[in-house]
Amino acid sequence: MTKNSLLQRVLHRLSSSNADLESEEMQRAVEAEAAVPIKTCEDRQIVRLRGTVANVTIHPRGGHPALEVELRDGSGAARLVWLGRREIAGIEPGRTISVEGRVSCRRGERLLYNPRYELLDGRRTGS
Repeated sequence: MTKNSLLQRVLHRLSSSNADLESEEMQRAVEAEAAVPIKTCEDRQIVRLRGTVANVTIHPRGGHPALEVELRDGSGAARLVWLGRREIAGIEPGRTISVEGRVSCRRGERLLYNPRYELLDGRRTGS
């Protein structure tokens, strides 16, 4: 590593917000896992996503529970919906997960219904 590139990295870290640095770290983890960045997902595409659970809520759909999870990867967010579920052990805010499924793009939002999931080591992306 040259002095110039080291200086550029140090200046970048000093001039960037913590949120920007965390977003960049999450995007590097997505690339390392050969996952698809959320912002590039297209309608009806089968994808593998990796990110951090931002929040977990339960919304009834047609009188039945539906567990909804917001997944963020530094490039964007996707909503994961498990129909008929109230909870999934281990899926909680701050947890890093990997999911696979068919994405549905609706009104600018990316949704995956009943995706396969894997709980990853550590609680944060990059751990």
